[in-house]
Amino acid sequence: MASTDSLRECVVASIRRYFEDMGNTEPEQIYRKVLAQVEPPLIEETLAFTGGNQSRAAKILGMTRNTLRNKLKHYGISAR
Repeated sequence: MASTDSLRECVVASIRRYFEDMGNTEPEQIYRKVLAQVEPPLIEETLAFTGGNQSRAAKILGMTRNTLRNKLKHYGISAR
């Protein structure tokens, strides 16, 4: 199994569990909530992987360096 398949399976399992845990409560703004929980650690771990190299991290993440810098500011993430 490719690593992207296992990542997808983890996401599917987590979302299903979240909906099950909500019971009869209608979830709200789940897209925003998921991004707010997933994006910061994704950025942090990618920066750690690149030794803090923002240009390389941005390339790995598929965004421009300016977009990465804006997200660092938005989430209060240290560039290291």
